[in-house]
Amino acid sequence: MEGFHLEKIWDPVTRLWHWILVLAVSLGWSFGKFMSFDTIQWHFYIGYLILGLMVFRYLWGFAGPTPVRYRAIIPTPTALLTYLRHMGRRAPSGSPGHNPVGSLSVIAMLAVIGAQALSGLFIESDDFFEYGPLAGYVSEAMVNRLTWWHHFNADVILVLVILHVSAILFYLVWKKENLIKPMITGWKWVKRTDTTPD
Repeated sequence: MEGFHLEKIWDPVTRLWHWILVLAVSLGWSFGKFMSFDTIQWHFYIGYLILGLMVFRYLWGFAGPTPVRYRAIIPTPTALLTYLRHMGRRAPSGSPGHNPVGSLSVIAMLAVIGAQALSGLFIESDDFFEYGPLAGYVSEAMVNRLTWWHHFNADVILVLVILHVSAILFYLVWKKENLIKPMITGWKWVKRTDTTPD
């Protein structure tokens, strides 16, 4: 691609974390939405896995490679506005990592999925006589509030996932930029600059 070069962006740990989270959120959401006596324990187990993944990612934002650190995923207002003005162009963005809009998506996902996993520790399921392991440490009103939030937030996660997949398809079809392959191989086409080495 003229004006672009291949660059190793996503490290193996980040890529493995991403795909495990995709699988875990998909299974956790499905087991929660279509819960039965046979699946409720799996919903809790997957919730613990997701909580562990989120704690790791929060720490990885400080210790991981440059593209996954917080300073790389928090866009400045100027960068965000500039990107939004040119987002409709039918050309790859070539961002070295997440583009500013993608960064907002990452922040939203980290916040919402983390809140979902955390709230699951305090919920109760009257239909299946199950409680989160920390439900006994808070008031019944708080348990009810967090249970309501857990159910509501599951729909928020679904909306975010649909937006995420739609954005990937938009970039693939409209901007001719494959965002899936770099999360598999680690290599991404990045826009060349005057300081970019060959």
